[in-house]
Amino acid sequence: MPKKYKVTKTFTFDGKRYYVHADSEAEAIRKMTRKQMELEQGLVTYDGNMLFSAWADTVISIYKVNVSDRTKYEMVIRLQKHVFPNIGSLPIGKIKPLQCQAILNQMEGMSKSYINKVFQDMRFIFEKAKENKMILENPASRITRPKGTALHRRSITDHERRHLLNVFKKDRCYILFLLMLYCGCRPAEAADVCFNDVQEKNGIPFLHIRGTKTINSDRWVPIPPDLYSMIGSGDPFSPIAKNAHGRHHSESSYKRMVARLKRDMNISMGCRTYRNQLIPPYPLADDFVPYCLRHTYCTDLQKAGVDIRTAQKLMGHADISTTANIYTHQDDETLIAAAEKMGCVVPPEGGCNTGCNT
Repeated sequence: MPKKYKVTKTFTFDGKRYYVHADSEAEAIRKMTRKQMELEQGLVTYDGNMLFSAWADTVISIYKVNVSDRTKYEMVIRLQKHVFPNIGSLPIGKIKPLQCQAILNQMEGMSKSYINKVFQDMRFIFEKAKENKMILENPASRITRPKGTALHRRSITDHERRHLLNVFKKDRCYILFLLMLYCGCRPAEAADVCFNDVQEKNGIPFLHIRGTKTINSDRWVPIPPDLYSMIGSGDPFSPIAKNAHGRHHSESSYKRMVARLKRDMNISMGCRTYRNQLIPPYPLADDFVPYCLRHTYCTDLQKAGVDIRTAQKLMGHADISTTANIYTHQDDETLIAAAEKMGCVVPPEGGCNTGCNT
């Protein structure tokens, strides 16, 4: 197995970012200096002998120009965590499908969506090498993805919604999650919206969600009156949902906020504490995650009678089937209401009042 390097250095040349890996700080500096000299002298050649990690860095800097910094950062992290330790120091022309398959096999047990992202990362990088005549075939094109675990999203219950709003009354920092519940923001979108993204059109307040996941992610959604009053006003370029330092949330500060929300909701639901620690059992369901709030926004649209095409635009879904999958998750309340409208309520004396013979 290729060795794992301890130090990574980055530098920019001609508007492009390059990475060098080494075992020590001194070695990394020497490699970086040599690489810069090679670039200045035009000695870098793009062929099958180029290391996978170097080619991956080149692909991200050249081909990923229309995606957000967060998207590029997340891709780099996935590569550094799962791909580079295995094939990063190998020439791209010598990497076999077997090695690519082994990378995905090691991820068995992780979420299906995360495995798919790593698979797409590898396939994209190899495909660009193929387009540039560095390799003849894409070694990641036919590998099999492990089944992975499926994340089942759900809507929050009325009980959970009540306690979410209860903890918000005590701490405004949780407005991050209200943006997900009442405007359908994804977590990263909720963290990115600023005060200048709130605008009125014909007397109706709208939120401009500058999503980057797909072209459909950039959208305008109406803001409910209660949330609009909670947002208030601030510096136009300041985030609506700030971290503890008044800046945009980072990945780590977001995770801390989620843990804090779950703790406060448990306490609000009656969970006991001892020496500032929660005492089991925990009232808040184990499968409660903030993404459930975005799912709830979609089901709220359905209950309000919003047609599925409009819901697709408000959710920022590229494929209407994604919206349809949520719309078909009918809850008991919706089913009972439909049954009542169809006259399927069993009368007190038994039997059926629909005119059928059952």
